[in-house]
Amino acid sequence: MKTMLQNREILLAVLILVMILLVGVITPDFLLPSNLLAVYNDTSILIILALGQMLVILTRCIDLSVAANLALTGMVVAMLNSAYPALPVPLLMGVGALLGLLLGVVNGALVWKLGIPAIVVTLGTMSIYRGLVFLLSDGAWVNAHEMSASFVSIPRSTVLGLPVLAWVSVLVIVIMVHFTRQRRLGREIYAAGNNPTAAFYTGIQVGRLQFVAFSISGLLAGLCGYLWVSRYAVAYVDVAAGFELQVIAACVIGGVSIMGGIGTVQGCVLGALFLGVINNALPVLGVSPFWQMAISGAVIVIAVIANSRAERKVGRIILKKAALHAG
Repeated sequence: MKTMLQNREILLAVLILVMILLVGVITPDFLLPSNLLAVYNDTSILIILALGQMLVILTRCIDLSVAANLALTGMVVAMLNSAYPALPVPLLMGVGALLGLLLGVVNGALVWKLGIPAIVVTLGTMSIYRGLVFLLSDGAWVNAHEMSASFVSIPRSTVLGLPVLAWVSVLVIVIMVHFTRQRRLGREIYAAGNNPTAAFYTGIQVGRLQFVAFSISGLLAGLCGYLWVSRYAVAYVDVAAGFELQVIAACVIGGVSIMGGIGTVQGCVLGALFLGVINNALPVLGVSPFWQMAISGAVIVIAVIANSRAERKVGRIILKKAALHAG
């Protein structure tokens, strides 16, 4: 029991299960496999964005522009589809991902080459990207009837009983697990965030890794741009407004340290699922949207406090061991 309480991933998994069961007692339909699958599907975009954000936070940075990136890339691919409906959807997905990558590269270059704090850079680019959405669309919407059938159908299509949108998130999870555990670049990101000074003296270029993290985050946000507008069949200026806070919250709840160097893919996914269950359960229970915001905010604060206490405890353990060895 003590081990379970000390393991963030196990604790989160148990809490998610308990929440699902409690809601199921009040609303039995919530426990239907089809509904639970819908909850995961609804959370898929949050999972993808959170995994990109995790890499950025691991390097002691933060990306506030992910939702604006999503909105801009989503508007671009929606307008392209509206103007040229014969364009293959995979091509449009590629355009969205590459544009998102470019926007992420801008963030990373400003942080790396100019040494501007990431929160300042991404706060600025967030406003710029939102402004570009308005300039590009002139404030107009791209609605479902202006999109081709293939454009809006792909995320909803099912393969082996699972929507394509959910499969995309599963694929991203698998790739990120491999990247963070098996690839040298992924391990260096942890080292750079855990102790930038030590990483520098071992030959690791911290700025370059921050650039890589921002680029990957932008790439995933660009992919989500297509997934969002095609799933909801609408593109407009305020798409995903404020969603960056949900993305950051998923990381923090999942145990990703805002001080960098600490966090896992599974924890990040569970953090996103935790929010996904809350976001789907509270409306079912008839909870006011204002209370939903308050509850989500309280969960974030509690998660930050828990992370802070865990990191201080680890620090005390390291100091204690060092003292024992010195004695």
